[in-house]
Amino acid sequence: MSQLDPYGNQTPNRAPDEWVPDPWLDQPDREPAGEWPNRNGHVDEPYTGSGDLSYSEGEAQTAAYPQVRPRTQEEPEPVRPRRPGPGKRRATGRAGRNLPAAIGVGLTLGAVVIASLFVWRPAFLGVIVLALGVAIWEMSRAVRAVGAHPPAVPLAAGGLVMIGMAWYAGEDALLLGFVVTLLATLVWRLADGLSGYGKDISAAVLIAVYVPFLGGFAALLAEPENGAVRVIVTLAAVVLSDTGGYAAGVFFGKHAMAPTISPKKSWEGLAGSLVATAVGSAILLYVLLDVEPWWGAVFGLALSVVSVLGDLAESMLKRDLGIKDMSNLLPGHGGLMDRLDSILFALPTAYLLLAVFT
Repeated sequence: MSQLDPYGNQTPNRAPDEWVPDPWLDQPDREPAGEWPNRNGHVDEPYTGSGDLSYSEGEAQTAAYPQVRPRTQEEPEPVRPRRPGPGKRRATGRAGRNLPAAIGVGLTLGAVVIASLFVWRPAFLGVIVLALGVAIWEMSRAVRAVGAHPPAVPLAAGGLVMIGMAWYAGEDALLLGFVVTLLATLVWRLADGLSGYGKDISAAVLIAVYVPFLGGFAALLAEPENGAVRVIVTLAAVVLSDTGGYAAGVFFGKHAMAPTISPKKSWEGLAGSLVATAVGSAILLYVLLDVEPWWGAVFGLALSVVSVLGDLAESMLKRDLGIKDMSNLLPGHGGLMDRLDSILFALPTAYLLLAVFT
C-alpha cells in the first residue's frame, strides 16, 4: 500500500523519519538543493544503514540509502573534426579522382603514344607490348582475390606473340596466336594437377581475350599507311567520351545509370559522352581522314557506347573481385588496366568502322 508525501508525490511505504533524495539530484551537472525535510517536516541526517529496518512483504530492502554524488568536473566539449583544407578539396573532384595527377599522367601517356607513332613507328609496337604486358600482370594479380591462379608465363608469352603476329601478319595471325596461347595455357596448367583447374583456366581465358586479343587490334590499326592517324582518332574518341561524360556527370548528373555497378555514372554523363564524341569525331575524321561528318559522328557514337560498356564491364569485374582498382601504378588513375578498359573495347570497333569508312 502507498502513502503520499507532503509534496503530493506517490511514493512507496518506508521507515519513518528517513530521508530519501529525489532522483533528479543524482546528476553530475547539478548541485544538491539543500537539506530536504522528511514527511513529518523534520530535517534529519540521511539514513546510513546502522539499524535493521523491516519492510512489508513484497517491498525491496536496502542496507543504506544512496547519497547525493558531488558534482563532477564538467567534461570538455567534443571537438568537431576539421574539414580537409582547400587544397585537398580542389585536388579531388566530385567523381573521386585526383585531377592534377590524373591530367598529368594522361598527358604523359598521350605524349609517349604520339611520339612513338610519328617519330619511329616500331616504337609503337614496344608501347603496345609494354602496356599489355603490365595489364596482363595486373589482371593475373587481381583474380587471385577469388582464389584463381592463372598461369602467368604462357599468358604473358602468348600475349606478346599475339601482338607481334598481328603487327607483322594481320588479323588472321592474331586469331591464330590467340588459339596457340589458349592451348599453351591449358597444357601448362595441367602440370599443377586438377585441383582448381577449371577456375584457373576460366580466369586465363578471360585475361587472354580481354587484354592481348582485344589489345592486338591496336597493332592492326597502326599497320596501314595512315595507321598513325587511325590510332590517334580512336584514342581521341575515347578521351572525348571520358571527358564529356565526366564533365556532364559532375555538373548535371542526377540519375544513376548503373548504381549497382558504377554508382558515379549517370544518364546525364552518358549524354555528355555521346555528344562530345560525336561532334569531336565528326571534325577529326573529316580533317584527318577525309570522312564525311555524318559518318564521323556515327564513328564517335559507336566508340562512345563501347567505351562506356568497357568501363562498366571492368567495374562489374572489380566488384565481383572485391577490389577498387587493378593496382596503384598510375596516380589519379589506379592501375594501367583501369585506363585501358575503355580503349580495349574501342579498338576492334574502330578497326572495323574505319575499314568501312576509309
